[in-house]
Amino acid sequence: MNQLKSIIKTQENKRRINFFFKLVLLVILVISFESNSWFSPFFETHIIASNLIRAAIVLVSGNLVISLARIITLQFYLKKTEDMRVQPNFVIGIDRLSTLLNIIVFLITLMLAFGVRPLEFLTSITIVAAAIALLTKDYITNIVNGLIMMFSDQLEIGDKILIGKSVGFIRDITLINLVLKSETGEIIIVPNTLALTSEVVNYSKNNSHQIILDSEIPFYSVIQLNDLEKTLNESLAKFSDYVYVEGSQLNVIDRKPESIIIRYQFPIKSGEKVIEKNVKKTVNQALINWSNETRKA
Repeated sequence: MNQLKSIIKTQENKRRINFFFKLVLLVILVISFESNSWFSPFFETHIIASNLIRAAIVLVSGNLVISLARIITLQFYLKKTEDMRVQPNFVIGIDRLSTLLNIIVFLITLMLAFGVRPLEFLTSITIVAAAIALLTKDYITNIVNGLIMMFSDQLEIGDKILIGKSVGFIRDITLINLVLKSETGEIIIVPNTLALTSEVVNYSKNNSHQIILDSEIPFYSVIQLNDLEKTLNESLAKFSDYVYVEGSQLNVIDRKPESIIIRYQFPIKSGEKVIEKNVKKTVNQALINWSNETRKA
């Protein structure tokens, strides 16, 4: 099973347990507040305590509804999605949307706790709300665009993209920014609006794409390129389900006085980014081992 899918299922099992405990808490709160129990006289005489309990009921109820919708949606997604196509984007989108809705529920809860009716409050500050909306329209646009990217498969975490003059791997999609990491380790922050309104080249969206590994080899001994290519091809054998070994090739791209620059490249099927990372490590290790053996010889 896809490793990511297993992790998601483990996390969802924990959330189901938390959902059960929150449901029990809600039942206790409702019974103590709504029924004619010995708490009733206390709530009738203590308005603040009554407002706090009512707010707590709204908070837990809202959280339960959001959690239930999240669990059902994600369960449906996992059942309908093949193992190889499970990507973290959708899960991140669900998490961020749930967090946003929970914040709204929390704000409503605060109003109820202070005895303020949310609808009357919003009606009374219509002009202020309009002004706030104008001031925060850029943030709202970024949030909407971020959710669009999370629930689409055009850009996925781990994809290598070119946006503007920046090239990097997508490391996170937040409600405000797209976070890239370049091949040299720099973190690039791109506003979500720019990511959706600019021309973006996604190098990871082909059915297959080339992995290119360059290396400099000094002239410390006779270099047999055919033997090196055979060694590197053999290192790819265990990844035959993901790599087109027959399409691999080793070339010399530059010759220096004391070394040569070689390029080993091969096509790899699109799929898990973890697989691609492991393939690169395996090939690099095979190259290091070959280099050490050749040096000793």
